[in-house]
Amino acid sequence: MSMLKVAAVLLAASLAGSAGAFAAEPENTMIIELKDGEVTVALRPDLAPKHVEQIKTLVRNGEYDNVAFHRVIEGFMAQTGDVQYGDMTDNYNAQRAGTGGSSLGNVPAEFSKETFARGTVGMARSQNPDSANSQFFIMFAPGPFLDGQYTVVGNVESGMEFVDNIKRGSQAQNGSVVDPDRMISVRIAAD
Repeated sequence: MSMLKVAAVLLAASLAGSAGAFAAEPENTMIIELKDGEVTVALRPDLAPKHVEQIKTLVRNGEYDNVAFHRVIEGFMAQTGDVQYGDMTDNYNAQRAGTGGSSLGNVPAEFSKETFARGTVGMARSQNPDSANSQFFIMFAPGPFLDGQYTVVGNVESGMEFVDNIKRGSQAQNGSVVDPDRMISVRIAAD
């Protein structure tokens, strides 16, 4: 084998071990349609089987369709998944966006050693570590202060440029977004 081929094999092996290099089979691939294009997320049942199962149930029930990115902070993350108030069709829902969950109940924490890198998908929660339900966030940039404190459920495989285009919220309002962008539709690739 030539030195060039050996170098290529070593480079490929090192990239395969990096954050975001996990490739999921269709059953664990979530596709989010945004205004600018599709975002493909490799869900990680190896890290968080209960959370991934809950997300897939919500996706298959159509509960994430048309749900807003209610909290988006420049240089940090975009949060969505409030299936209770996330349609923001009226002032009542707009004022409560980010406080709701689903009828499925909360999921106990499944913390791991996985780092919060750009493109990591994590579960939102309250102060209680066991309060994650339906809301999740996608990292714009690394957030090592979240490591071991929040459940990692996946990594963006493609379409991060579309995540980067999500409308940002007000810094003064902790990222709260007026007239927010939405997840137009969400599906599991196997379906």
